[in-house]
Amino acid sequence: MSGHLLIFRLGYTAGRLAERLGDEGWGISATRREAGQGCIAFDDREGVDRALEEATHILSSVPPGKFGDPVLDRYGEAIASGPARWIGYLSSTGVYGDTKGAWVDESAPVGSGRRQARSEADLAWQKLPKDVRIFRLPGIYGPGRSLLDRVRDGEAHRIDLSDQVFSRIHVEDIVGAVMASFDRGGPGIYNIADDLPASHNRVTEYACALLGKEPPPLQTMDEAGLSEAARGFYAENRRVANGKAKRELGWAPRHPTYREGLRALL
Repeated sequence: MSGHLLIFRLGYTAGRLAERLGDEGWGISATRREAGQGCIAFDDREGVDRALEEATHILSSVPPGKFGDPVLDRYGEAIASGPARWIGYLSSTGVYGDTKGAWVDESAPVGSGRRQARSEADLAWQKLPKDVRIFRLPGIYGPGRSLLDRVRDGEAHRIDLSDQVFSRIHVEDIVGAVMASFDRGGPGIYNIADDLPASHNRVTEYACALLGKEPPPLQTMDEAGLSEAARGFYAENRRVANGKAKRELGWAPRHPTYREGLRALL
């Protein structure tokens, strides 16, 4: 199957999807804040409307703003009434908040964590009067954006928190899941995560071992000089279940744990 995909915000993950689909003969349109490099300016209503009329598939990777979801606020009605037969939204597993390390699936409540705006945007896309697939993503890593890069650059750290655990996903496995949903599975929510939640420290130590470097010392958050955003990350612990995506999309991560993912990047 091929078609024409309109991407709202051609960022890191959506860019990898665009490359893959372009190689397979798809037409690609995309927006950015400013026009350039083949992208339409987000505020170019005429240009975006033309792309919406041409698109068979639409994907938004735009994060929420202070006053709601920018894509829905500006183009929601046109998306709902347009010809696209597939609509997707890249959300975050941060909507689940802190589960004290417990497993969460797509039935878990949302809105209790630090990402209230993301939770509201997630729910707003679910209410669009057209079928939508919501992909909830944990920490994303891939080429140029992994702990291998942080270790090489001397920016990796280990924080002295014994119970910290979270899930992650290789960017190419997100691409695989989105593409699988073009032909399989219905509208709804899908957690796209790997099979082995682990602490940040454990992944850092593995990256150091691959590079033949000593792990950084354990530090408190104060000693590491972490930002408020980073402190918020460490305050939430959860394990993300991916069984629904496997069952309904026929998807399985090519990098089932951080070990395979980091080795592939190396």
